[in-house]
Amino acid sequence: MKKFVALSAVSLLAAAPAFAGGMAEPVQQPAPVVVTPPAPAMPDWTGFYGGVNLGYGHTTASGGGVSGHSGALYGAQVGYLQDFGNWVAGGELGYDGTNMKLSGGGKVNHLARLELKAGPKFGRAFTYLALGAGQTKANIGGNSYTKSGYFGGIGMDYKIDHSWSVGGQVLSYRFNNVGGTGTDLKPTTATINVSYHF
Repeated sequence: MKKFVALSAVSLLAAAPAFAGGMAEPVQQPAPVVVTPPAPAMPDWTGFYGGVNLGYGHTTASGGGVSGHSGALYGAQVGYLQDFGNWVAGGELGYDGTNMKLSGGGKVNHLARLELKAGPKFGRAFTYLALGAGQTKANIGGNSYTKSGYFGGIGMDYKIDHSWSVGGQVLSYRFNNVGGTGTDLKPTTATINVSYHF
């Protein structure tokens, strides 16, 4: 009997650590940490840029017995933009050769412009209103004339990365009484452009 009691006591003492471990508080696993990636940074448009453009235009002509036609455009542009956070503004010099014909063997040879533009940013896009001074050289009645005028329009550029952007704009020009011929030229152009930002 004494041996039985002694063996029982030894068994209980040996099992005590197991019971103690079984009564311990369960270990709480830490909650997983969810990392939210930062929102992509808005592109900065500040700086100089230059590029090329390609497009199509139509010239409306009135007075002087001249009518206008459509044709292709091709040219280049350089400019500077200032980024104000949610808005961008700047200026651009542009030159386009054209194939826009005029009746009687005439032609709009080129369009040049000094453009001011400003508008809001939406993500990588910059939309703007444009206005400025324009110049054209046109052949009318067998003579070549250069005439200054003005224009207005709209456009949008999209920043592909830090250095490159693509975009497009629609401009409407006005050149009154070109060369004293009584002919008013009103070219409207639509172009796409690619620019490199320095």
